[in-house]
Amino acid sequence: MTDFLERRLTVIHYYCLGSNMPSCLVLLLLFLHLVCTIKVPLDPNIQRDLIQPPTIIKQSAKNYIVDPRDNILIECEAQGNPYPMFSWTKNGKFYNVAKDPRVSFRRRSGTLEIEIHGGGRPEDYEGEYQCSARNQHGTALSNKILLQVSRSPLWPKENLDPVVVNEGAFLILQCNPPHGLPPPVIFWMSSLMEPIVQDKRVSQGLNGDLYFSNVLRQDTQTDYSCNARSHFTHTIQQKNPYTLKVLTTRGVPERTPTFLLPTGTSSSKLVLRDEDLLLECIASGVPTPDIMWYKKGGELPSRKLKFENFNKTLRIIGVSEEDSGEYFCQASNKMGSIRHTISVRVKAAPYWLDEPKNLILAPGENGRLVCRASGSPKPTIQWFMNGDATEVGAPNPNFEIAGDTIIFREVQSGNSAVYQCNASNEHGYLLANAFVSILDVPSRMLGPRNQLIRVIEYNRTQLDCPFFGSPIPTLRWFKNGQGSNLDGGNYRVHENGTLEINTVRKEDQGKYTCVATNILGNAENTVRLEVKEPTRIVKGPEDQIAKRGSSVHLDCRVRSDSSLRLTVTWIKDDTQLYINSRMKKDEDGLTIFGVAEKDQGAYTCVAKTELDQDSSKAYLTIQETSSPTSRLTSQLIDKPDPPQDLELTEPSVRSVRLTWVPGDDNNSPITGFIVQFEEDRHQPGTWHNLASVPANVNSVILQLSPYVNYQFRVLALNELGSSMPSPSSERFQTAGAPPETNPGDVKGAGTSKNNMEITWTPLNSTQAYGPNLRYNVKWRQRHTGEPWSNITVWDNKHVVWNTPVYTQYELRVQAENEFGKAPEPSTMIGYSGEDLPSAPKYFRVYEPNREMIVVEWGHPEHPNGNLTAYNLRIQPFNGTRTGKAVFETLSRNQTKYTLQRTDPVSRYRFAINARTQVGAGEVITAESPVRLDEAYTKNQVDIATQGWFIGLMCAVALLVLILLIVCFIKRSRGGKYPVREKKEVALGPDDNKEGDGSFDYSDEDNKPLQGSQTSLDGTIKQQESDDSLVDYGEGGEGQFNEDGSFIGQYTVKKDKDETEGNESSEATSPVNAIYSLA
Repeated sequence: MTDFLERRLTVIHYYCLGSNMPSCLVLLLLFLHLVCTIKVPLDPNIQRDLIQPPTIIKQSAKNYIVDPRDNILIECEAQGNPYPMFSWTKNGKFYNVAKDPRVSFRRRSGTLEIEIHGGGRPEDYEGEYQCSARNQHGTALSNKILLQVSRSPLWPKENLDPVVVNEGAFLILQCNPPHGLPPPVIFWMSSLMEPIVQDKRVSQGLNGDLYFSNVLRQDTQTDYSCNARSHFTHTIQQKNPYTLKVLTTRGVPERTPTFLLPTGTSSSKLVLRDEDLLLECIASGVPTPDIMWYKKGGELPSRKLKFENFNKTLRIIGVSEEDSGEYFCQASNKMGSIRHTISVRVKAAPYWLDEPKNLILAPGENGRLVCRASGSPKPTIQWFMNGDATEVGAPNPNFEIAGDTIIFREVQSGNSAVYQCNASNEHGYLLANAFVSILDVPSRMLGPRNQLIRVIEYNRTQLDCPFFGSPIPTLRWFKNGQGSNLDGGNYRVHENGTLEINTVRKEDQGKYTCVATNILGNAENTVRLEVKEPTRIVKGPEDQIAKRGSSVHLDCRVRSDSSLRLTVTWIKDDTQLYINSRMKKDEDGLTIFGVAEKDQGAYTCVAKTELDQDSSKAYLTIQETSSPTSRLTSQLIDKPDPPQDLELTEPSVRSVRLTWVPGDDNNSPITGFIVQFEEDRHQPGTWHNLASVPANVNSVILQLSPYVNYQFRVLALNELGSSMPSPSSERFQTAGAPPETNPGDVKGAGTSKNNMEITWTPLNSTQAYGPNLRYNVKWRQRHTGEPWSNITVWDNKHVVWNTPVYTQYELRVQAENEFGKAPEPSTMIGYSGEDLPSAPKYFRVYEPNREMIVVEWGHPEHPNGNLTAYNLRIQPFNGTRTGKAVFETLSRNQTKYTLQRTDPVSRYRFAINARTQVGAGEVITAESPVRLDEAYTKNQVDIATQGWFIGLMCAVALLVLILLIVCFIKRSRGGKYPVREKKEVALGPDDNKEGDGSFDYSDEDNKPLQGSQTSLDGTIKQQESDDSLVDYGEGGEGQFNEDGSFIGQYTVKKDKDETEGNESSEATSPVNAIYSLA
């Protein structure tokens, strides 16, 4: 639960980064109330004591067509506590079952049984039915079941005139079958009930008509009759036959193709999602045209595509929205080709995105039911409570309806109910029941009491403490009655109550108590932990080289916990060693007397207790002696002769005694016998080992499997090998029985995004136990509570189609033969097919410093499978120039990447997407932020120091100087100048002026001030000065451009002390100095 909360809080954290704070707080509060809904354990003792509103678990199909000859069953099964009562409506009105003697309820069920045998009219019971299952905690509804009776109307009588047609012309023989329910199966035969041979020239259309692309002379050799076979009765009705007369000519002219079906150059087709799309094109022409299919703007979906009726029909299985578009059929022969366009639109009846799930809450808790469906057009959502419509916005103190969601707040014990969600559009509807059950249960323990757990020191162990209660209890662990709670460090408490000890030591031994607490009470359980010493081989065998005939000792000294039962075994070359008379096993090891070549090999000592084991391995090499006697002896010995005179006695249901006479040992003692068997049903002629028998025994009771026709043979063994097989025994047949085991290695995996392939290892011939071995396969979505789907197959594979993407399924595979079923199988977990993942949830780039760039992203909101990796593309760029892209493949758990800068100027463009086994998903991109750092400024200064740049600036300066001289000459020829009454002296910057000695000069050319310089981009920049240009503005009204240049008319700075006279001071700028000199 802690990990779950952390993950959800992380999601809310990133949501809050991009939203306003009030919305974030509402989401956080709602989240904290919704994450702790109660899960009821599967313990039958718990479920028997808890209340449960009704749940529909089985019902008839929405469109239910019945055979008029059979009794009618309208199914409705439900569960609940107390067990629900059932009622029905017919055509929207209450249906009183008790008034009709032919209608009754099946025992302890809501299923209606309608008795038709004995004079009942099934047509009287046609209509729309709906079942209600009710107990004191709520009412559940079934789908609306439209009951219709199958009809097979007779063909109208008609007289058909002979059909006259020219050779080479096209021909259409119409069928026009009577409308049946369900529609009949159409096929063409002659009046003698011989099938009409069809090919690319002559074929039957989807409408049942028979099409001739061109008529040949031999088409007159038979007549043509349309036949209709009904679905239930399998009766065949035959239309009066057509007689064909072909007018022949000396030569059949060749002609270009024309379409017989469909007509014109274009047509349209509407199909519903998940249905099969059938497109048909039939053309005439001489020679017979070939039909080819194309899709505009893309390829045909090959994985779900079939060509039928000699390429005239295109079938796309289980269409989806991406199959919409324009399809072309092209008919061509050597005379030319034509094309027909079919515009396909895919609509959809409602389908679930998020089906509402049962909700179990404690008093005072909050929760929600979500009902999300999609379709085309978009379905409307309507909520019902216990079968009664509930309006959006209707006042209710305990819940609020917000579109596709019902939000419950502070529920109370009496608020249990069943809610129905109806999603509907013009193409159909979905109806789902989901109950809200309010439980008030004190804390209680579910597992066995006072368990004893033994564990080896330094291993990891888990102490289980399953518990339940409503509200959800809090759980704490204590050791030896101490008051401190165990959590953290070497201890970790899981959500299900299990206490995990990472590394067990001697001091961890003791008595552990788990205590579950809620507001209604406490419950506790005790687990005793014993820590045992590990089993260790302190001195193991070592590699040795020994001469033939000598004795060898292989060490194996073991230390283990004295309270555990120790077993020491020896293995030679991966097979358990049989200790014969030449060997001695003791506490210190294994001794072999008189070793021979057969003793050479790898010896492993295995020391094992019920809790752990240890092993040690060594290799023994045998060297030959050079004695002449040894060479003579080796020439005289040989493999033993085969055993003889096999006899079967003491027959039983699953055993028989086999006796034989050993053959000659050929101077090498027999070391044992191998009994083999062969059976003639599944693998005739193949022999299998059945039993190993010691050398001093020539009779053994064989344990056999049911329903196997056995035959036995025996092989003798000595140090040189095995003998030839003995003659076979007579056959022995065991009786059949139900299988005792179920298939192994049950797996479920998708081969495409909308399926799941269930596979298993089938039983072998000795496990079948009877004829007609088959497998009952069951599956359902995990944690949904939906009923099991099932099918019986005879091989080892079944494919489930139309599954949601990457969804967990519970799987069961049970073996069955003619004698019965195997025990209930274990439930395995499988997954439906994967799809491409969505884009990462977020993607951002930032620079913590000047040397690195950090990229962070979130896992996709819809991974649609098991993520395998992330693909990150990195490309530097500077303006319009781009560098070489670098691709990184990152771990599926990674959400952060750090890039070290290679230069301080370039920016980087990043693109990332996630991968599953299907492929790469949607890409999301981002760029590093724009930054004007010191490196950028330095580069600009470096450019300014280049020779070409200095020369250019000098040229500009010279032009400016020439311009100033021209301006000076121009100004010297006009304007007003002050009249000085004083003596003429050179004006300094600090000279005072008389009151009337100011000058007025207007410059209409708006030339720049001489105290500024022209920048490269043509703007005017102020030179650095201690004086502020504001001081030269009158009244502080001077304005500046963004680059600092002055705007407005230049004015003379006023004297700060006006009381000393009307004299004004001139500005000290270079311009004024030039004017004064003039």
